[in-house]
Amino acid sequence: MTFSIPWASLLGGMLLGISATLLLLMNGKIAGISGILSGLIKPERGDFSWRMLFAAGVVAGGVLGALTLSDNLVIDYPPNGGLLAAAGLLVGLGTRLGNGCTSGHGICGIGRLSRRSLVATAVFMLVAVLTVFVRLHLI
Repeated sequence: MTFSIPWASLLGGMLLGISATLLLLMNGKIAGISGILSGLIKPERGDFSWRMLFAAGVVAGGVLGALTLSDNLVIDYPPNGGLLAAAGLLVGLGTRLGNGCTSGHGICGIGRLSRRSLVATAVFMLVAVLTVFVRLHLI
């Protein structure tokens, strides 16, 4: 077995950490995507523009990554619109039940040593491991 450093993942993680830290230090805001997007749906006075810019940056980064890194993307099953919609609804329900999303808890909450975020992130990771196991070994 050989080990190689996943440079793109390392760089992406560093950029996430830096952006979350800057948003917290400069604006006092938490970089949790579910909270940012929910603030776009029910905006408070003077709180809309930074949320819109953040969301636009997330979308632009995804599009830029897909355009520049598309040779590295491998999808081994055909996308199913109904399944994707159900998955999106379940993720939305999970973020509501968990009072935040993986970015809010995993990046920002753990960085602030929040016990709730430590527990939530541990649950996210456990469910992810179980999902991969079921997907690769049982289905």
